[in-house]
Amino acid sequence: MEVSEDSLFQSIKEIINQSREKVFRIANSTLLLTYWQIGQLIVEDEQKGKERAEYGKYTLKKLSKKLTLEFGKGFDESNLRNMRSFYNIFPIRDAVRHELSWTHYRLLLRQENNQKRIYYLNESIQNNWSSRDLKRQINSLAYERVLQHKKSSHETIHSVLKDPYIFEFLGIKSDEKISEKEIETGIIDHIQKFLLEFGKGFAFVARQQHISTDTSDFYIDLVFYNYILKCFVIIDLKTGELSHQDIGQIDMYVRMYDDLKRGDDDNPTIGILLCSEKDETIVKYSVLNDKNNLFASKYLLYLPREEELKQIIDQDRIRFELDQEDKNETKI
Repeated sequence: MEVSEDSLFQSIKEIINQSREKVFRIANSTLLLTYWQIGQLIVEDEQKGKERAEYGKYTLKKLSKKLTLEFGKGFDESNLRNMRSFYNIFPIRDAVRHELSWTHYRLLLRQENNQKRIYYLNESIQNNWSSRDLKRQINSLAYERVLQHKKSSHETIHSVLKDPYIFEFLGIKSDEKISEKEIETGIIDHIQKFLLEFGKGFAFVARQQHISTDTSDFYIDLVFYNYILKCFVIIDLKTGELSHQDIGQIDMYVRMYDDLKRGDDDNPTIGILLCSEKDETIVKYSVLNDKNNLFASKYLLYLPREEELKQIIDQDRIRFELDQEDKNETKI
Protein backbone atom coordinates (compact mmCIF):
# COMPACT_ATOMS: atom_id res chain seq x y z
CA MET A 1 0.00 0.00 0.00
CA GLU A 2 2.77 2.43 0.95
CA VAL A 3 4.63 1.72 -2.28
CA SER A 4 1.47 2.52 -4.29
CA GLU A 5 0.88 5.75 -2.35
CA ASP A 6 4.48 6.82 -2.82
CA SER A 7 4.29 6.09 -6.53
CA LEU A 8 1.11 8.15 -6.80
CA PHE A 9 2.72 11.02 -4.90
CA GLN A 10 5.78 11.01 -7.18
CA SER A 11 3.61 10.95 -10.31
CA ILE A 12 1.52 13.89 -9.14
CA LYS A 13 4.63 15.75 -8.00
CA GLU A 14 6.18 15.33 -11.46
CA ILE A 15 3.04 16.63 -13.19
CA ILE A 16 2.91 19.69 -10.91
CA ASN A 17 6.61 20.46 -11.42
CA GLN A 18 6.30 20.13 -15.20
CA SER A 19 3.23 22.39 -15.20
CA ARG A 20 4.97 25.02 -13.08
CA GLU A 21 8.02 24.93 -15.34
CA LYS A 22 5.79 25.34 -18.40
CA VAL A 23 3.96 28.28 -16.80
CA PHE A 24 7.29 29.89 -15.87
CA ARG A 25 8.65 29.54 -19.42
CA ILE A 26 5.51 31.05 -20.93
CA ALA A 27 5.48 33.90 -18.38
CA ASN A 28 9.17 34.60 -18.93
CA SER A 29 8.83 34.63 -22.73
CA THR A 30 5.82 36.94 -22.47
CA LEU A 31 7.67 39.31 -20.13
CA LEU A 32 10.71 39.50 -22.43
CA LEU A 33 8.51 40.13 -25.46
CA THR A 34 6.58 42.81 -23.57
CA TYR A 35 9.75 44.64 -22.51
CA TRP A 36 11.22 44.34 -26.00
CA GLN A 37 8.09 45.85 -27.56
CA ILE A 38 8.02 48.66 -24.98
CA GLY A 39 11.69 49.37 -25.79
CA GLN A 40 10.87 49.45 -29.49
CA LEU A 41 8.03 51.97 -28.99
CA ILE A 42 10.23 54.19 -26.81
CA VAL A 43 13.06 54.22 -29.36
CA GLU A 44 10.73 54.91 -32.29
CA ASP A 45 8.99 57.69 -30.35
CA GLU A 46 12.31 59.26 -29.35
CA GLN A 47 13.52 59.22 -32.94
CA LYS A 48 10.53 61.35 -33.91
CA GLY A 49 11.43 63.95 -31.30
CA LYS A 50 15.20 63.87 -31.67
CA GLU A 51 15.34 67.57 -32.56
CA ARG A 52 14.73 68.39 -28.91
CA ALA A 53 17.69 67.43 -26.71
CA GLU A 54 15.62 66.92 -23.55
CA TYR A 55 12.85 65.01 -25.32
CA GLY A 56 13.91 61.48 -24.36
CA LYS A 57 14.66 62.27 -20.73
CA TYR A 58 11.43 64.20 -20.25
CA THR A 59 9.31 61.56 -21.98
CA LEU A 60 10.70 58.65 -19.92
CA LYS A 61 10.20 60.49 -16.65
CA LYS A 62 6.58 61.33 -17.46
CA LEU A 63 5.90 57.90 -18.98
CA SER A 64 7.29 56.19 -15.89
CA LYS A 65 4.91 58.05 -13.58
CA LYS A 66 1.87 57.25 -15.72
CA LEU A 67 2.73 53.55 -16.09
CA THR A 68 3.48 53.19 -12.37
CA LEU A 69 0.12 54.73 -11.49
CA GLU A 70 -1.63 52.39 -13.90
CA PHE A 71 0.31 49.12 -13.40
CA GLY A 72 2.40 49.47 -10.22
CA LYS A 73 6.03 48.43 -9.85
CA GLY A 74 8.34 47.52 -12.72
CA PHE A 75 8.03 50.69 -14.79
CA ASP A 76 10.38 53.10 -13.04
CA GLU A 77 12.57 55.31 -15.20
CA SER A 78 15.60 53.04 -14.77
CA ASN A 79 13.74 49.96 -15.99
CA LEU A 80 12.34 51.88 -18.95
CA ARG A 81 15.90 52.81 -19.90
CA ASN A 82 16.77 49.11 -19.67
CA MET A 83 13.89 48.29 -22.03
CA ARG A 84 15.14 50.91 -24.48
CA SER A 85 18.65 49.45 -24.32
CA PHE A 86 17.19 45.94 -24.66
CA TYR A 87 15.65 46.88 -28.01
CA ASN A 88 18.71 48.84 -29.18
CA ILE A 89 21.15 46.01 -28.42
CA PHE A 90 18.84 43.18 -29.53
CA PRO A 91 16.86 44.82 -32.37
CA ILE A 92 15.85 41.50 -33.93
CA ARG A 93 12.98 40.11 -31.87
CA ASP A 94 13.58 36.48 -32.87
CA ALA A 95 17.19 36.75 -31.63
CA VAL A 96 16.04 37.23 -28.04
CA ARG A 97 16.80 34.02 -26.16
CA HIS A 98 13.90 32.99 -23.96
CA GLU A 99 16.06 30.60 -21.92
CA LEU A 100 17.28 33.70 -20.09
CA SER A 101 15.36 35.85 -17.65
CA TRP A 102 14.99 39.62 -17.59
CA THR A 103 17.53 39.66 -14.73
CA HIS A 104 20.04 37.93 -17.06
CA TYR A 105 19.41 40.52 -19.74
CA ARG A 106 19.75 43.45 -17.34
CA LEU A 107 23.22 42.15 -16.41
CA LEU A 108 24.11 41.66 -20.08
CA LEU A 109 22.96 45.16 -21.01
CA ARG A 110 25.63 46.62 -18.71
CA GLN A 111 28.40 45.07 -20.81
CA GLU A 112 29.59 47.75 -23.23
CA ASN A 113 31.83 45.36 -25.17
CA ASN A 114 29.68 43.42 -27.64
CA GLN A 115 32.06 40.42 -27.77
CA LYS A 116 31.98 40.18 -24.00
CA ARG A 117 28.20 40.42 -23.98
CA ILE A 118 27.88 37.63 -26.56
CA TYR A 119 30.32 35.47 -24.57
CA TYR A 120 28.32 35.79 -21.36
CA LEU A 121 25.03 35.27 -23.20
CA ASN A 122 26.23 32.06 -24.88
CA GLU A 123 27.87 30.73 -21.72
CA SER A 124 24.72 31.39 -19.71
CA ILE A 125 22.64 29.37 -22.15
CA GLN A 126 25.13 26.53 -22.72
CA ASN A 127 25.90 26.08 -19.03
CA ASN A 128 22.43 26.86 -17.69
CA TRP A 129 23.74 29.69 -15.50
CA SER A 130 21.33 31.26 -13.08
CA SER A 131 21.33 35.06 -12.93
CA ARG A 132 23.39 34.75 -9.73
CA ASP A 133 25.94 32.58 -11.55
CA LEU A 134 26.14 35.12 -14.37
CA LYS A 135 26.67 37.97 -11.94
CA ARG A 136 29.48 36.08 -10.23
CA GLN A 137 31.17 35.36 -13.57
CA ILE A 138 30.95 39.01 -14.62
CA ASN A 139 32.22 40.31 -11.26
CA SER A 140 35.17 37.90 -11.35
CA LEU A 141 36.07 38.98 -14.93
CA ALA A 142 35.59 35.47 -16.31
CA TYR A 143 35.72 36.70 -19.91
CA GLU A 144 39.09 38.35 -19.39
CA ARG A 145 40.48 35.29 -17.62
CA VAL A 146 39.86 32.85 -20.47
CA LEU A 147 43.27 32.21 -22.03
CA GLN A 148 42.14 32.59 -25.62
CA HIS A 149 38.72 33.24 -27.07
CA LYS A 150 37.91 30.90 -29.92
CA LYS A 151 38.29 32.31 -33.41
CA SER A 152 36.53 29.42 -35.12
CA SER A 153 33.69 27.00 -34.48
CA HIS A 154 36.08 24.54 -32.81
CA GLU A 155 36.81 24.68 -29.09
CA THR A 156 40.40 24.32 -27.93
CA ILE A 157 41.88 23.86 -24.50
CA HIS A 158 42.90 27.54 -24.61
CA SER A 159 39.28 28.63 -25.03
CA VAL A 160 38.19 26.52 -22.05
CA LEU A 161 40.87 27.15 -19.41
CA LYS A 162 41.29 30.33 -17.37
CA ASP A 163 44.24 31.96 -15.64
CA PRO A 164 43.99 32.77 -12.80
CA TYR A 165 41.22 30.68 -11.24
CA ILE A 166 39.29 32.14 -8.33
CA PHE A 167 38.11 29.84 -5.54
CA GLU A 168 36.53 32.36 -3.17
CA PHE A 169 33.62 29.94 -2.74
CA LEU A 170 35.85 27.73 -0.59
CA GLY A 171 35.51 30.35 2.16
CA ILE A 172 39.25 30.53 2.88
CA LYS A 173 40.78 33.85 3.98
CA SER A 174 43.66 35.29 1.96
CA ASP A 175 46.08 35.12 4.90
CA GLU A 176 44.99 31.67 6.08
CA LYS A 177 47.47 28.82 5.74
CA ILE A 178 45.97 25.74 4.16
CA SER A 179 47.24 22.43 2.85
CA GLU A 180 46.77 20.90 -0.59
CA LYS A 181 44.58 18.20 0.95
CA GLU A 182 42.29 20.82 2.55
CA ILE A 183 41.93 22.65 -0.78
CA GLU A 184 41.16 19.36 -2.50
CA THR A 185 38.51 18.56 0.12
CA GLY A 186 37.04 22.04 -0.28
CA ILE A 187 36.78 21.57 -4.03
CA ILE A 188 34.95 18.26 -3.62
CA ASP A 189 32.61 19.81 -1.04
CA HIS A 190 31.84 22.62 -3.51
CA ILE A 191 32.13 20.60 -6.71
CA GLN A 192 29.25 22.34 -8.50
CA LYS A 193 30.76 25.78 -7.89
CA PHE A 194 34.19 24.49 -8.85
CA LEU A 195 32.90 23.17 -12.18
CA LEU A 196 31.21 26.50 -12.82
CA GLU A 197 34.51 28.28 -12.26
CA PHE A 198 36.69 25.72 -13.98
CA GLY A 199 35.03 26.04 -17.37
CA LYS A 200 32.49 24.41 -19.63
CA GLY A 201 32.28 20.75 -20.53
CA PHE A 202 33.89 19.30 -17.40
CA ALA A 203 32.57 16.27 -15.53
CA PHE A 204 34.07 14.97 -12.28
CA VAL A 205 35.70 11.53 -12.53
CA ALA A 206 37.73 10.83 -9.41
CA ARG A 207 39.64 12.13 -6.40
CA GLN A 208 43.01 10.63 -5.49
CA GLN A 209 42.70 8.22 -8.39
CA HIS A 210 45.01 5.26 -7.95
CA ILE A 211 47.35 4.39 -10.81
CA SER A 212 49.73 1.49 -10.44
CA THR A 213 52.65 0.26 -12.47
CA ASP A 214 54.70 -2.89 -12.06
CA THR A 215 56.88 -1.19 -9.47
CA SER A 216 54.99 1.80 -8.01
CA ASP A 217 51.66 3.24 -6.92
CA PHE A 218 50.57 6.81 -7.65
CA TYR A 219 47.57 8.94 -6.66
CA ILE A 220 46.32 11.78 -8.83
CA ASP A 221 44.65 14.62 -6.91
CA LEU A 222 41.67 15.25 -9.20
CA VAL A 223 40.53 13.78 -12.51
CA PHE A 224 37.89 15.24 -14.83
CA TYR A 225 36.64 14.48 -18.31
CA ASN A 226 35.86 17.24 -20.79
CA TYR A 227 33.14 16.07 -23.15
CA ILE A 228 33.70 19.03 -25.53
CA LEU A 229 37.40 18.33 -25.98
CA LYS A 230 36.82 14.58 -25.53
CA CYS A 231 39.75 14.02 -23.19
CA PHE A 232 40.66 13.38 -19.57
CA VAL A 233 41.98 16.35 -17.58
CA ILE A 234 44.10 15.59 -14.55
CA ILE A 235 44.88 18.16 -11.88
CA ASP A 236 47.75 18.34 -9.46
CA LEU A 237 47.23 20.86 -6.63
CA LYS A 238 50.23 22.76 -5.28
CA THR A 239 50.62 25.27 -2.47
CA GLY A 240 53.72 27.40 -2.41
CA GLU A 241 56.18 27.89 -5.24
CA LEU A 242 56.13 25.75 -8.36
CA SER A 243 59.18 23.50 -8.82
CA HIS A 244 60.74 21.44 -11.61
CA GLN A 245 59.80 18.34 -9.64
CA ASP A 246 56.13 19.36 -9.73
CA ILE A 247 56.31 19.80 -13.50
CA GLY A 248 58.08 16.49 -13.95
CA GLN A 249 55.40 14.79 -11.88
CA ILE A 250 52.42 16.12 -13.88
CA ASP A 251 54.23 15.21 -17.11
CA MET A 252 54.68 11.66 -15.84
CA TYR A 253 51.04 11.45 -14.69
CA VAL A 254 49.81 12.50 -18.15
CA ARG A 255 52.01 9.90 -19.88
CA MET A 256 50.84 7.19 -17.49
CA TYR A 257 47.19 8.17 -17.86
CA ASP A 258 47.42 8.04 -21.63
CA ASP A 259 48.99 4.61 -21.41
CA LEU A 260 46.76 3.07 -18.74
CA LYS A 261 43.38 4.87 -18.77
CA ARG A 262 42.84 6.66 -22.05
CA GLY A 263 40.32 5.03 -24.39
CA ASP A 264 40.66 4.60 -28.15
CA ASP A 265 38.15 7.40 -28.82
CA ASP A 266 39.71 9.83 -26.33
CA ASN A 267 42.02 12.67 -27.28
CA PRO A 268 45.39 12.99 -25.46
CA THR A 269 45.13 13.64 -21.74
CA ILE A 270 45.64 17.20 -20.47
CA GLY A 271 47.54 17.93 -17.27
CA ILE A 272 47.06 21.08 -15.21
CA LEU A 273 49.15 22.23 -12.30
CA LEU A 274 46.97 24.43 -10.11
CA CYS A 275 49.39 26.40 -7.98
CA SER A 276 49.23 29.30 -5.55
CA GLU A 277 52.55 30.69 -6.81
CA LYS A 278 53.70 30.38 -10.41
CA ASP A 279 57.36 31.00 -11.26
CA GLU A 280 57.30 32.19 -14.88
CA THR A 281 60.99 31.42 -15.38
CA ILE A 282 60.48 27.79 -14.40
CA VAL A 283 57.42 27.62 -16.66
CA LYS A 284 59.33 29.06 -19.62
CA TYR A 285 62.32 26.72 -19.34
CA SER A 286 60.42 23.50 -18.73
CA VAL A 287 58.32 21.03 -20.68
CA LEU A 288 55.31 23.25 -19.92
CA ASN A 289 56.58 25.61 -22.60
CA ASP A 290 57.07 22.86 -25.18
CA LYS A 291 53.89 20.82 -24.85
CA ASN A 292 50.33 21.68 -25.78
CA ASN A 293 48.76 19.39 -23.17
CA LEU A 294 50.51 20.62 -20.02
CA PHE A 295 49.55 23.82 -18.22
CA ALA A 296 50.27 25.71 -15.03
CA SER A 297 47.49 28.02 -13.81
CA LYS A 298 47.49 30.16 -10.73
CA TYR A 299 44.59 29.99 -8.29
CA LEU A 300 43.41 32.66 -5.85
CA LEU A 301 41.53 31.71 -2.71
CA TYR A 302 39.77 35.08 -2.55
CA LEU A 303 38.28 37.58 -5.00
CA PRO A 304 40.72 40.51 -5.17
CA ARG A 305 39.82 44.11 -5.89
CA GLU A 306 38.92 44.68 -9.54
CA GLU A 307 42.03 46.73 -10.33
CA GLU A 308 44.30 44.12 -8.75
CA LEU A 309 42.56 41.33 -10.67
CA LYS A 310 42.83 43.28 -13.96
CA GLN A 311 46.56 43.71 -13.41
CA ILE A 312 47.03 39.98 -12.80
CA ILE A 313 44.98 39.14 -15.90
CA ASP A 314 46.86 41.62 -18.09
CA GLN A 315 50.21 40.21 -17.02
CA ASP A 316 49.09 36.62 -17.65
CA ARG A 317 47.63 37.50 -21.05
CA ILE A 318 50.82 39.24 -22.19
CA ARG A 319 52.88 36.21 -21.15
CA PHE A 320 50.46 33.85 -22.90
CA GLU A 321 50.54 35.87 -26.14
CA LEU A 322 54.35 36.06 -26.07
CA ASP A 323 54.55 32.29 -25.51
CA GLN A 324 52.21 31.68 -28.46
CA GLU A 325 54.30 33.96 -30.68
CA ASP A 326 57.49 32.15 -29.65
CA LYS A 327 55.91 28.79 -30.49
CA ASN A 328 54.70 30.04 -33.87
CA GLU A 329 58.18 31.37 -34.70
CA THR A 330 59.71 28.03 -33.73
CA LYS A 331 57.36 26.22 -36.14
CA ILE A 332 58.42 28.54 -38.96
